[in-house]
Amino acid sequence: MLHILTPLTSAVTYSRWLHMFIPAAAASVWFFISDAFWAPLLFAVPIGLIPAMRLEEGIEAQLLLTPSERGRPDASIAAASSSSWAERWRTVLWLELRLLISAGAILALWLPVASIELVLSAAGRPPGGLAEGLDPHWWNVLLAPLPIVPLLVLVVLGGRLSTAAARWLLGPSPTDRLTVLEGLTEELLERNRMARELHDSIGHALTVAVVQAGAARAADDPAFTERALAAIEETGRDALEDLERVLRVLRESGTPVSRRPTLAEAERLLDSARSSGAKVDARVSGDLGLVPAPVSREGYRILQESLTNVLRHAGPVSVRVTITVDGGRLELEVANPLSGAAGLPGSGSGLRGIRERAALLGGKARTESREDEWRVSVSLPLDGIRWSDAVHRSSGR
Repeated sequence: MLHILTPLTSAVTYSRWLHMFIPAAAASVWFFISDAFWAPLLFAVPIGLIPAMRLEEGIEAQLLLTPSERGRPDASIAAASSSSWAERWRTVLWLELRLLISAGAILALWLPVASIELVLSAAGRPPGGLAEGLDPHWWNVLLAPLPIVPLLVLVVLGGRLSTAAARWLLGPSPTDRLTVLEGLTEELLERNRMARELHDSIGHALTVAVVQAGAARAADDPAFTERALAAIEETGRDALEDLERVLRVLRESGTPVSRRPTLAEAERLLDSARSSGAKVDARVSGDLGLVPAPVSREGYRILQESLTNVLRHAGPVSVRVTITVDGGRLELEVANPLSGAAGLPGSGSGLRGIRERAALLGGKARTESREDEWRVSVSLPLDGIRWSDAVHRSSGR
């Protein structure tokens, strides 16, 4: 029995009641001018055909009918201007229904007045309004609560009817839903990209620190130990900067962040590998300035992950790095002598991340053992590649 009264304890019930009163107030002003009750219904047609009216009605409906959904991308009531004639005519129908529902709001206004009239009639005053015609008597006080019952019914059911109508007529169109889906997909892909980037950066820093610390302990040379500590410090500082940047993005969506490294700064990766004991032979041909920023940033991370894998699995060995910009493509190859786990093709999340990064930009990544070497070869196209296009491609559209 008590669950029937539950809606009366909810704030949204009364915000919906307020929503019903707004057109009722406008219609009441008109009735002071003319008794043509059909005029507001006719006037709603040209008003509803204005594209911005759907936006205004959507915002108001979200605020008063579904406040828990306000601002959410998946809200059941859209807050956007009409983009088609179908949406304009649905807005017209919505305005017509609002005016009809407001008649219930006007009735709801007279019901508490009727209760007051019944109470006053107990003092001998003839009741008016909805109670007009009753003889004044003391027992009319006992009838005073009766108008409150239909009042509560009108408040609850009218609000629910308004909400259902708004979701039906002002709900997001297929285009709106597709736009929201694309936004959520791009946000998810961006977060996944940041997770991979953080994995690469922190993994590289930890690998360099472990290799440097082990080499310094084995060397038992104060000068070498000092260089190793300096390399650990520099690599750790770079990793902390990457961590802070990613956390800033996650905390403050839309806030500008510091620039991510590109292949133009690849020398610091090579120096970090050299300071870990690896003998790095790097060859760069072509103009790295011609590489689009998204491709250059991902190329930097691919190189970082490749060098990290070499240090992690093969140790401080000879590494050959080749970066070529030619024929509208970026070619990147990292090769090192086969050693232990480094010769296992396709093993580890790092190699999977390299393949995912390449695929995201429409390129290809190949890992193989050839001529006693373990090679990571990546080919990325330069022409016609935009970051947003890559996001759409990766989401399967």
